[in-house]
Amino acid sequence: MAPLTVSLVLYRPESALLRATLAALEVASRRADLQPDLFLIDNGGSAEALAGLELPAGWTVHHIAGHGNVGFGCGHNLSLDGAGDFHLILNPDLELAPDALVEARAFMAAHPECGLLAPAAHWDDGRIQYLCKRVPSVFDLFLRGFAPGWLRRLNARRMARYEMQDLIGEQVVWDPPLVSGAFMLFRTGVLRRLGGFDPDFFLYFEDYDLSLRAARLTRIAYVPAVKVVHHGGHAARKGLHHIRLFVSGAARFFNKHGWRWF
Repeated sequence: MAPLTVSLVLYRPESALLRATLAALEVASRRADLQPDLFLIDNGGSAEALAGLELPAGWTVHHIAGHGNVGFGCGHNLSLDGAGDFHLILNPDLELAPDALVEARAFMAAHPECGLLAPAAHWDDGRIQYLCKRVPSVFDLFLRGFAPGWLRRLNARRMARYEMQDLIGEQVVWDPPLVSGAFMLFRTGVLRRLGGFDPDFFLYFEDYDLSLRAARLTRIAYVPAVKVVHHGGHAARKGLHHIRLFVSGAARFFNKHGWRWF
């Protein structure tokens, strides 16, 4: 069994972003002296992006396809039986820094109490991307995703609190309530005890649900030395279909964990 396995769920991925993700993963793995097993989980529409894709020599690659678009969490769950000692849930629009896995490996070795690690994420232009969150209210989600600019500005302090801007920076933060599914490095034993993602979530909020459940079993750490560039996000800018999925996922999250309106 590989010491590290990595799963990417693909649904109509952008070829350039996927190639950049895998190239950065290869560099980071080589720096950390790792040769991970890679799970490419095709939820549909990925043939063009996968055609001619050059994968690192010597890697074991599992291409899982034919199951249809079962959703983000269910897709990642398909890799769980084959997961190694550590399992990285990774978005195909995220690039690891060259030393990201070196730093992650060192931190997990030094802190056996940590079962889930979250990285420091940045946008393309270097601005910090606040992927760790406090548990939101319905109003928080409305402000962040759909409110006009003037209303967001009026509630800037509230949004900063939701995004943990008072804590997220250059210091390790223990036990952030919610972390992003764009990058989740698990001790696989923890992930298996959780049963992976809740299959009732199709897209959006499955990572928040998993974070809350993980916190009951282990400690979660935001580790700023583990750096990534994330190109995704902004559900509201992706069209009506994604807005519906976002709202549906939010309702399922609040139904499961309790409604907080304001």
